[in-house]
Parts: sequence; structure tokens; C-alpha cells
Amino acid sequence: MSAVLRKPKTFKLRSLHSEKKFGVAGRSCEEVLRKGCRHLQLPVPGSRLCLYEDGTELTGDYFWSAPDNSELVLLTAGQTWQGFVSDISRFLSVFQEPHAGVIQAARQLLSDERAPLRQKLLADLLGTVSENIAAETRAEDPPWFEGLESRFRSKSGYLRYSCESRIRSYLREVTSGASLVGAEAREEYLRLVGSMQQKLQAAQYNSSYFDRGAKAGRRLCTPEGWFSCQGPFDVDDCTSRHSINPYSNRESRVLFSTWNLDHVIEKKRAVVPTLAAAVHDAEGREVDWEYFYRLLFTLENLKLVHIACHKKTTHKLHCDPSRVYCTPAASRRKRPARQRP
Repeated sequence: MSAVLRKPKTFKLRSLHSEKKFGVAGRSCEEVLRKGCRHLQLPVPGSRLCLYEDGTELTGDYFWSAPDNSELVLLTAGQTWQGFVSDISRFLSVFQEPHAGVIQAARQLLSDERAPLRQKLLADLLGTVSENIAAETRAEDPPWFEGLESRFRSKSGYLRYSCESRIRSYLREVTSGASLVGAEAREEYLRLVGSMQQKLQAAQYNSSYFDRGAKAGRRLCTPEGWFSCQGPFDVDDCTSRHSINPYSNRESRVLFSTWNLDHVIEKKRAVVPTLAAAVHDAEGREVDWEYFYRLLFTLENLKLVHIACHKKTTHKLHCDPSRVYCTPAASRRKRPARQRP
């Protein structure tokens, strides 16, 4: 059927930087483009029409196949549109550095909203834009410190304490593993644990892992304080892309406490029992306590994971038997010489 005899197709049209739409009808792509440019007072040369949904350019070949009332974006020379992705990108840019008007508008929407899903989305957005990430001291961000002892004067100081507390709890569990060895080997087991404790004290219990001010190789976060989930023990990455910034606000600080420093080779099921067995079966060999130290207290065997990525099933991973004992040369270097009477 000739295009002249066909009923004009109708579209909803808007420009790139406007949410306001208007109806336009035509029997060709050129006619719709011409009418749109006239309405928006834009030049026809270099302009084109794209589907709002996915950015597909509307051409003469596709014109009659497009559904009636399709939403179109009119682009001038140099402009691009990728569909929903472009709108999401614009949305994120607004909230990345929001001004007071955006925050006030979101609060007004939330006060009038009754749908639970929209309430949650708005509340999450308000929580995000109200963050005070750059602030570090109690004086700069008092709400962040609500519920914390007065001795904590900085965010980094508290998060270092939080990390140190976790590492200290691991040390207590290792110490309690002395009950797994007989009385004759217990002294040697505790001596090795004592060496680990000395190393931890020198490293400040690896508390820098949570300190955004620490050097890049010593922290798990960005300089701004963003932590990313490293995924379950049996995968290389987090497919859900979990992230959190406990430096941002009080709620994020509290939620961060639910994230885990997960031992890939399990502490209770593998590392501590293997250490105890190594001491018991040493028969004159020197246990490589530094190998166990790395498995228990360092990122060689620790992964930071969101609670949803923390698999509590048996990992079925074991310590490397070839690294349990020192080689003779290494043993002589590591073990302090005993003083003669």
C-alpha cells in the first residue's frame, strides 16, 4: 500500500534534555522529523530520530514496523542516545553530587509516597545523597559516631579497631587450639602461637585492612572508603557486585559489621587442626608457624565478603602438606638459638 494512502503513524516525541513529550504524526520518517524539529525549534540538517527504549535509529525501512505511539528522542548533530542506559546514567549523575534542591524534592516525594517499593527506593536514595563520606572526625560528622564510646575520635580509628577486634578473636581461637594437642606438645604449640602474636603486634593486628588512610597494599578499600565484596570462597569475584562504604553514614557503619573476613581454607576445620597435628607429629622438625600465620591472619587466605556471599558449607580445602614444616635451612634461620647455661 502506498505511504500516501496509509493512515499516519503517531509517535510521542521529546528532545534529549527534556522530559516533556508531545504527539506527532506522519507518513514518513522525514515528515515526523521535520514536524518535531519545527515544534522544538531545532535544525533539521544533522538531526535524527531514535527509539527511547533502546536507542535504535528510526529510518525509512523501519518506520512502518515501529509500534504506534512509540516514544522517540530527537537528536541533533553530535548527540547520542543509548536507550534506558542513558536515562539511568543521567539519573546517577544527578545523585552523585546532588544539590539541596534534589534532596528536598526526594524528601517531599518520600513523605507523600505510600507504595512500599517506591518508599524503599526513595529512602535508599536519600540515605546515599545524605552521606558525609569526606568527613573523618567526630566533630565533622557527629551522627556517624552515635552509639560509639567517646574514645573514638575518627572514623578510620574506629574501623581500625573493628578490624583489630576480628583478628584478635581469630588469635583467641588459635590459642584455644592448644587443647587439641597432648600435654607434652602443648608448650611448643603455645610457643608458636606466641610467635604469631608478636608478629601481629608488630603489624598492629593488620588493622590497616579497614583503614582508608593506609597505603594501597595494606587496605581493602578505596581511598574514599569503598569496600567491594570479593565473592564466596570458591569463586574469583562477587557476581552481585556488593559494595559498601562504612565511612559514609551510621547505618552503613553498622551494616559493615555483618560483612565477614572469610577464611578460604577454614580456620576451625582445617588450619588450626593441621597446626595442632603438625606440632604433635613434629618428631624434631620445625613447624613453619609463619605459613600458618599467613593462613590465619592475612589476605593470603582471607576474603572480605557480604553476608549473602558467605557460604557456611564445608569448604573442603586443606593446608599444603609441603609447607607445614620448615626446610632445615629455613628452620635454622627462624628458630632463635637457645642460650647455653
